[in-house]
Amino acid sequence: MTETPEIIRRPNVLRAKVGNGFSGIDAAAVARAEEALKALSSQFDQWLKDEIAKLEAAQALIRTEGFNEATAEALYFRAHDLKGLGTTYEYPIVTRLAGSLCRLLDSAERRQSSPWPLVDAHIEAIRAVVRDKIQSDDHPVGGQLCTELESKVAQIQG
Repeated sequence: MTETPEIIRRPNVLRAKVGNGFSGIDAAAVARAEEALKALSSQFDQWLKDEIAKLEAAQALIRTEGFNEATAEALYFRAHDLKGLGTTYEYPIVTRLAGSLCRLLDSAERRQSSPWPLVDAHIEAIRAVVRDKIQSDDHPVGGQLCTELESKVAQIQG
């Protein structure tokens, strides 16, 4: 004889805290947050350049100390930061390029076997799109650059 399982349903306390749908969200608070972000947007270019400088420093460290576990991981984390910040800083193309670099370096094993010229190409692409103010991949050159680098990463990953 088999026992019938008993299903225990817990109350959805999250719904009570947040409210049904978006009715629990304060529209005025969202508007204030958007205004604060807009006020900060004048600093986005400099902040993005600062992040790229950190990526370049990680790249330079690899050139001086070699492509080892620690230096490759530092480069990966710099790329990961840019992947998260690119769109926030109004450069979704940087998010896409950094995402491709992250896929290339996403594990310790892959980091060690990643072809250095392809890693460099990603960094140069990020630097170039920001320098030339190519913000999205709907730009013909930017889109083609993204597609080509992503294709090379896909080929390596099989």
